[in-house]
Parts: sequence; C-alpha cells; structure tokens
Amino acid sequence: MTTRTYKTFREFWPFYLREHSRPETRRLHYVGTAIVIVLALATVATQNWWLLLALPVAGYFFAWIAHFRVERNRPATFTYPLWSLFADFRMFFLWLTGRLGGELERAGVQDRRT
Repeated sequence: MTTRTYKTFREFWPFYLREHSRPETRRLHYVGTAIVIVLALATVATQNWWLLLALPVAGYFFAWIAHFRVERNRPATFTYPLWSLFADFRMFFLWLTGRLGGELERAGVQDRRT
C-alpha cells in the first residue's frame, strides 16, 4: 500500500474528510474541539496558564478514540500535525455553520450526516 504525500492543505483537506467518514468519528472530534475551545477561553479568562496543558489531552483524547475505535484508521495527526489541527477546527466550524455536508460530498464521503 502506497501512501500519498500531500504538498498543500488544499490537497490534504479531502483526504482528511475521508479519514473522518463516519458521523461518530466527527462527533467525537467535535466534543474534543469544543472542550479545547472552552479550555482556551477559560485559560484567558482566569489567567490560569496551567490549563494550557490540558488542551492537547482534551483534543487528542476524543480524536484518538474516534480513529482507533470507530474509524479504525491511523490519525492524520501522526503525519500532518499542523494541517490536521487546522482541518479539525475547519471541520468543526463548517459543521457549526451547517456547511460541512457539501465539503463531505466533494471529498467523496458517502455518509454525509454531520
């Protein structure tokens, strides 16, 4: 099995969505991303900078459960850490605004339920 190397985020994005094809996977990502956002806001509001240590734990915990238990694939974070982080937030905000369905369709994801 050959692994494709992505040179741009634009090329990577459809791959990322296909790696998150199951609604359960995306839901677990949304939970982790929402917790990360709340923790980041709480850190700024309270100026308790120790909370920053919880950010990667919260984000990766739910994402990795999704990939290892639901999707049964290797997290893209292992190969493309920054693009995966950006893609996770993009997926989250597209979902919040109701625009993720079209992106999933363009990426060839069959089960488009967000």
